[in-house]
Order: sequence, then structure tokens, then C-alpha cells
Amino acid sequence: MKKLIICVICAICGLSSASAQKFALVDMEYILKNIPAYERANEQLNQTSKQWQAEVDALTTEAQTLYKNYQNEVVFLSKEQKKAKQDAIVEKEKQAADLKKKYFGPEGELYKKRNALMSPIQDEIYNAIKDISDTRGYQLVLDRASDTGIIFGSPKIDISSEVLSKLGYSN
Repeated sequence: MKKLIICVICAICGLSSASAQKFALVDMEYILKNIPAYERANEQLNQTSKQWQAEVDALTTEAQTLYKNYQNEVVFLSKEQKKAKQDAIVEKEKQAADLKKKYFGPEGELYKKRNALMSPIQDEIYNAIKDISDTRGYQLVLDRASDTGIIFGSPKIDISSEVLSKLGYSN
């Protein structure tokens, strides 16, 4: 009898703790495409990236030109002249590599600029999702755009349009 009572109590506790969890989906690609500030920031980053890449390419081209000229003149140069030209080529290649690292490296200017432009937009989206989650009682919100593990998500639990509305953008 004791075992039966203990089993019943455990079953009741288990049922009460296994309350339904609520989930929602968002499509970050869809949300970001519908935010004009994100599109403007992205375009600005693309323009800056192209400009900086042109600077790096110019230095790389200069190094290649110096190398081609060196190859054409190598038979006519003394040892000192060869060494000077080789040093100039290496220095130009180093300048190009340093500039590329400065602009496009892991902590480079493009990374910093992307953070400065995108972080406020991402924070605003996060806060809107958090507000909706708190209001509706969602324990988990998944991004269907970035998670390849989601095979199917019902449109009923997709709150992307609601997030856009909360941000003040119509879809």
C-alpha cells in the first residue's frame, strides 16, 4: 500500500512539473530584410569594404609590378641593386598584408564598423522578441533562418511579423 501511495504522489508531481512548454519561431532573415536601417547599414558596409579592398588591391598590384620589373632587370643589376629591389618588393607585399589585416582581420576596422552599425539593430530585435516572449510566456524562441535542425515549423508559432510590428515596421 505504501508503494502505491508513493507511486501516485510521484505521478501527480511529475504531471504538474511537466506543464506544457511554449515555443515560438522567428525568421531573422525576413525580419532584417524588412528593416530599412539594416539594409542601409549593410549597403554602407559593402561600400566601405569595396573601397578598402581597392586600397589593398592597389598595393598588391604595385608589389606585382615591382616583381615583374625586377624579373626583367635582374640580369643587369648588381648584388646591391638586386637586394634593394627584393627588399622593396617584400616591403610592398608586407604593406599590402598589413593593410588587409587592419581592414579585414578578426579585430579589423570592418569588424568594428559592422559591430557599431549592426549591434543597435540586433539589440532592438532581441528586446522586441524578449518582450513578446515574456508577454506570451514562451520559454524558447528559435531562429528558423539559422538553425538547419528545424525541418518544419508551423506558421502558427512564427512570431516574425509580430516582432516587426513591435519594432514599428509593417510587413
